Amino acid sequence: MNWKLIFLLSLFGLAMAVGTVFVITSTMEPWCWLIIFIVCAWAIAARAPGKFFLHGFLVGIVNSVWVTGAHVLLYDPYIAHHAREAQMIASGPMAQHPRLMMAIVGPIVGILSGVVLGLFAWIASKLTRSRAAA
Repeated sequence: MNWKLIFLLSLFGLAMAVGTVFVITSTMEPWCWLIIFIVCAWAIAARAPGKFFLHGFLVGIVNSVWVTGAHVLLYDPYIAHHAREAQMIASGPMAQHPRLMMAIVGPIVGILSGVVLGLFAWIASKLTRSRAAA
């Protein structure tokens, strides 16, 4: 396992964590994540010693730690810039405890995004290995 690579790639998650609180809108966020996933998948395929899916999965998990932590700690400015999310939280089952809800949902999103990034990394490893063999 290349833990340094996992940590360094997770810094994209830290940037997104802060960016989504202050700058990045809900409509732009998925596009930013797509670009990040593609860059991370390529970097994992190029630099990881193997276990490409696991490297991608772990980057997704660490990303969720950054994002969940920032959104919980910076809840008020996050909600001030995200009206749709504020409305969903207010109508949700844990409307009285929005930070707790974020802390519960964040790791679930991290697992799902880790699976997606893991698949991206695995596919990128197959594409880069097949080109290197040719």
